[in-house]
Amino acid sequence: MPDLATLLPLVALLLAIGAFAGVLAGLLGVGGGIVLVPAFYYTFAGLGYESGALMQVCLATSLATIIVTSARSVLAHNRKGAVEWPILKTWAPGIVVGAVIGVLVASSLRSATLQAIFGILAFAIGLYMLFGRADWRLAGQMPGARLRSLLSPMVGFLSVLMGIGGGSFGVPIMTLHGVPIHRAVATAAGFGLIIALPSVIGFLFVTVPGAPPYTLGAVNIPAFLLVITMTIFTAPLGARIAHALDPKPLKRAFGVFLTLVALNMLRKATGLF
Repeated sequence: MPDLATLLPLVALLLAIGAFAGVLAGLLGVGGGIVLVPAFYYTFAGLGYESGALMQVCLATSLATIIVTSARSVLAHNRKGAVEWPILKTWAPGIVVGAVIGVLVASSLRSATLQAIFGILAFAIGLYMLFGRADWRLAGQMPGARLRSLLSPMVGFLSVLMGIGGGSFGVPIMTLHGVPIHRAVATAAGFGLIIALPSVIGFLFVTVPGAPPYTLGAVNIPAFLLVITMTIFTAPLGARIAHALDPKPLKRAFGVFLTLVALNMLRKATGLF
């Protein structure tokens, strides 16, 4: 059992991570996973738990938090009638298939490879936040069955490989196909629950050598509980700040932050720069 000198810094860091992720989620409407995965990695690695499979713990633990946050978000959005249930129902089967495949792939990859994947995708998301425009459109309606059968598994698959909910991929897909942004955000919260639930069940059966203390399968229980506790308190604070400030420059600033995080993950994964 880890001693107090090890546990106290871990608890303090995880509380700070949860608070930060909650504020960002409320402030910018981004899923906490995009912040939690690198934060978990740097925390656990800094405390000496770096291993060839540490990223699996970071992905699984982030996805476990998304089960709770997405469920709360869907319920809140549904009370306002903002969830596009026809989209959610038709995209759900493909997303689940992609998520399950994502767990199988992620459990077989080393941390460096998962870091590189996270870095590349996070960099692309950061660029979209920096330069994307609300009036961009690919079509006036959501993709039909043929294109949906390709896109929906891809959303689930890539989200699991990044340890994130459906917002980072689902919101751009929906807004680019004419879904209003507030309805896209609400519906993407449902994507997050559909992605996280089957993937976490799968990760519970993954064995991670050298994992941080109190890790069940690939899910670190203390990190999950502490982060969820903090996000419950801090997400409403972020939402209040968002209503008081112009969100556009905030999203641009987060885009810069995210691209820097992505580049650092790529640096660690490749050792090239």
